[in-house]
Amino acid sequence: MDTLSYKTISANAATADKQWVLVDVAGMPLGRMASEVAKLLRGKHKPNFTPHVDCGDNVIVINADKIQLSGDKWKQKIYLRHTGYPGGQRALNAEQLYNKGPERLVENAVRGMLPKNKLGAVLFNNLKVFRGAEHTHQGQNPTTIQLNKFN
Repeated sequence: MDTLSYKTISANAATADKQWVLVDVAGMPLGRMASEVAKLLRGKHKPNFTPHVDCGDNVIVINADKIQLSGDKWKQKIYLRHTGYPGGQRALNAEQLYNKGPERLVENAVRGMLPKNKLGAVLFNNLKVFRGAEHTHQGQNPTTIQLNKFN
């Protein structure tokens, strides 16, 4: 057996096969949707996944305004931020954040499931979230994926 024929292929920016993917999240729970979208952004569903390279897909999320939260999470789930000044901690619950823009709810959930480093920031730029069923990326001809059948 020739051991040299078994080489681990490591993806890089030139060899990464990046696609455009369209995901409809209407009626899905927020956390389950976010974990699946994070897998798509990261590229973990691909055979040439490399942890330190952006080899994931560009993901377009539509119908962010129809996302669901279970139980009393609309009132109890708290999103914290800080202005940078002393005593500048601000809090919003999920309902208030949804009223400011449902895209923010989806973006916060997905961002929390990506790596907390420079690669995570690059991967987050591959996510496009839209409130309704219309999006501005028809030119990329995205393939539609059903997340509940994707597992």
